[in-house]
Amino acid sequence: MVKTILGMKGSGKTKKLVDLVIEAVNEANGDVVVIEKDRKLTFDIPYQARLIDAGIYDIGSYEFLKGAICGVHSGNYDITHIFIDNFFKLVNDRSEEAVTAFFTWLCGFAEKEHIDFVISVSCDEETAPAILKELSV
Repeated sequence: MVKTILGMKGSGKTKKLVDLVIEAVNEANGDVVVIEKDRKLTFDIPYQARLIDAGIYDIGSYEFLKGAICGVHSGNYDITHIFIDNFFKLVNDRSEEAVTAFFTWLCGFAEKEHIDFVISVSCDEETAPAILKELSV
């Protein structure tokens, strides 16, 4: 399952994501991973969740992000949830075509590997790519 949290800066996306991380840690039978551009959530999420500072890897492209997600999963098959905060801070291409291709791939990966993804995306809900609206919480 893939879900998105859409909204403009300051609309409470990260707070909602943190609440979902806490819920997942308390209820999941597996491991929870949080990926963000920097370590701003260090004291907001439970220590049981694995926090990955993706900023040190300078991701940029969707191919790199796919590789990072696959790498995290290949290192731990017990992952049940992956949360990504501020998606557009990780990737450079915001075109609808690129976003659609990535989220289509991610939906297939999530289903195949039985991982729930929740991703916060800073964008106007009305002008967001269609796939992001379809996956919105």
